[in-house]
Amino acid sequence: EDEMKDSYLRYSMSVIIARALPDARDGLKPSQRRILYAMRQLNLSPGGKHRKCAKISGDTSGDYHPHGEQVIYPTLVRMAQGWLMRYPLVDGQGNFGSVDGDQPAAMRYTEARLTHASVQLMEDLDKNTVEMVPNYDETKKEPTVFPSKFPM
Repeated sequence: EDEMKDSYLRYSMSVIIARALPDARDGLKPSQRRILYAMRQLNLSPGGKHRKCAKISGDTSGDYHPHGEQVIYPTLVRMAQGWLMRYPLVDGQGNFGSVDGDQPAAMRYTEARLTHASVQLMEDLDKNTVEMVPNYDETKKEPTVFPSKFPM
């Protein structure tokens, strides 16, 4: 029984540290970082066109975060809500909810692109400033952290 308690505690702490807590270096959780990186790979720059959130969620899930797009979309929505984020990292188009608690529209009805703040977080990725590691199926590389220029 004690072994089970210890094992569960070790596992839960590793999950909390690896997934639930933001990294102090860039202020992002892995799911947030993966969404933004997938959006960068889709060339969703601030001046460009918005893309369907279903596409963004699907690409993020397929390439970097294999937990289904139903978990990814709420994270994407939160990064677009100015009342929740110090600097919104996603520029959403459509119904992304409200400060009063109204729910966002389904991902097939909303579109998004990166904000200038999120571009600043990832600006020097091409200069080998951070470690790139294989994704879950080792077909792509993803950053362990962003070379952010400001705290989140």
